[in-house]
Amino acid sequence: MGITQVTVAVRNPAKPDTAWEALFLVDTGAVDCLVPGRHLRELGIQPRGKRIYELADGTETTFEVGVAEVEFMGDRVGATVIFGADDAEPILGVTALESVGIEIDPRSQRLKRLPSVRLKRAARQA
Repeated sequence: MGITQVTVAVRNPAKPDTAWEALFLVDTGAVDCLVPGRHLRELGIQPRGKRIYELADGTETTFEVGVAEVEFMGDRVGATVIFGADDAEPILGVTALESVGIEIDPRSQRLKRLPSVRLKRAARQA
């Protein structure tokens, strides 16, 4: 598998005129978006709680989480954001992708827009 990245703007829903923009790694194995915590705080986004996340190596760690608007490929959606380390690579999780009807083409590793947003998962073939 290759690496897919997309430019994402993150906004505080209460102050949508200000944004932090960066290249995010698209990670379909991640549910939520991860943003360096200092940028969320600069936008005035405050943690609303903590969640335990399982990392790629199987270890679990607790992160603060909040709510932000994320904009990419011409769409803006509300998303749960993880307050990552200040030097963390930003990650765009699958929930934000699916919320606007975008998926990764497995052959080209490019993002593609679906003809409609799914309300349910596609039936699995036996």
